[in-house]
Amino acid sequence: MTDVNPAHALAEGLAALGLDLPPQAREQLLAFLRILAEWNRAYNLTAIRDPLDMVRRHLLDSLTVLPHLRGERIVDLGSGAGLPGIPLAIADPGRHFMLVESNSKKVRFMRHAISQLGLSRVTVVQGRAESVQLSPPPDTVVARAVADLATLCGYARLLGAPGVLLVAMKGPDVTAELAGVPADFAVQAVLPVVVPG
Repeated sequence: MTDVNPAHALAEGLAALGLDLPPQAREQLLAFLRILAEWNRAYNLTAIRDPLDMVRRHLLDSLTVLPHLRGERIVDLGSGAGLPGIPLAIADPGRHFMLVESNSKKVRFMRHAISQLGLSRVTVVQGRAESVQLSPPPDTVVARAVADLATLCGYARLLGAPGVLLVAMKGPDVTAELAGVPADFAVQAVLPVVVPG
């Protein structure tokens, strides 16, 4: 990429991912990064501080799972600073997103960002994955850098109805973790992801 600013980096990255988001969604994504950068100075929500790195490693990385979501109700488990849930909600405003996080400062940040961005179909649930009760249950559970696959399957089982889809964003080698997937879960695919830039 030959980006010169976050807006250009985002436009190039979305094109590389094959995502044609409307101008309002693009502006909301950039506004989310501005809010995150502002809060990050005081609350240390993420180690990534460079605006171009934030586009690539927060926004574009989050959006790589968009084509793999299923159903109306999506849970972002261990959402942290709202990643990937807030970028996904901006890109797909027709679904309902629930962001589950136990850390109170991150919960405060997400609630502030959601309010500032006008995301009416996003809710934040404060609590640990093993103790949160959701009704109705989610259709898809997304987890980015949260736990090993066996643990994530256990969380998804507690949160979802039978047939819940778990989309686990993992590192480059998940071979060892795949062996620990419980028998009541079927691995549908292990997909390589290329984050533009």
